[in-house]
Amino acid sequence: MMNLIRLEMRKTSLKWYFQGAIIAILLILALIFPIQYVEQLGLDEMFIIIGSIIRATFIVFGAVLLSKLIIEEYRNKTIYLMYTYPIKRKKLIAVKLLLVGGLTFITIVLSSIFITIVFFIFSNMFEMSSDIITTQQLITEILNMIVFAIAAGGASLIPLYFGLRKQSVAATIISSLLVVIITNQHSPGYSSADNIYISIAFAIVGIFIALWTIRDVDKVDVI
Repeated sequence: MMNLIRLEMRKTSLKWYFQGAIIAILLILALIFPIQYVEQLGLDEMFIIIGSIIRATFIVFGAVLLSKLIIEEYRNKTIYLMYTYPIKRKKLIAVKLLLVGGLTFITIVLSSIFITIVFFIFSNMFEMSSDIITTQQLITEILNMIVFAIAAGGASLIPLYFGLRKQSVAATIISSLLVVIITNQHSPGYSSADNIYISIAFAIVGIFIALWTIRDVDKVDVI
C-alpha cells in the first residue's frame, strides 16, 4: 500500500499543494493577528477561530486534491487505463482516497501546531490579550486541534460523492465549501466550529462515501 501511495505521489505532482499550504499558513497568520488586535477576543474564542480557519482552508484543498486525483481522471477517461494494471481497482481507489484524507489530516495538524505556537509566542510577547497563554493550555489546544483534524480528514472525502455524480471539478469544490460552512460556523450566538459531535458526524459520512466508492468501483465498465 505504501509503495502505491509513493507511486501516486510521484505520478501526481503535489508541489502546488505544498506551496499552496505554505502560502495559506502565512495568510492565516496575517489574518488572525489583526483580528485579535481589533476584537481583543478571549483566548478560547480565538483558538476556535484559528482552528476553524485552518480546517476550512484545507478541506477545500482536499477537494482540489480529490478533483486532480479522481474526478479529472474519470472525466478524462485516464482512470480506465489504470484499471488495466495488474492491481485491484479497489486498492487503486483506496490509495487515492487515503492520500487525500491523510494529507488533509497531516496538513491541518502541522498547520495548527505551527500557527498556535506562533500565536502563543507573539500573544505573550506583545500582550495581545488580557489572558496569558500557559504552556499547559497551549498543549491542550493543540491536542484538541488534532482531534478536530482527524474529523476533518474524514469530512474532506464528502465532496467525492458530488464530484463523481457529475464528474465535475466545480461540484467537488462547491460541495467542500458547503461542508466548510456547516462545520465551521462561529458566531457569538451559535458555533459548530467547536462542536466535535458535528465534526465526527461529517467524518463518518465522508468515510462511508469513501467505502461506498471503493466497493462499487468494480461495477464501472472499462472503456
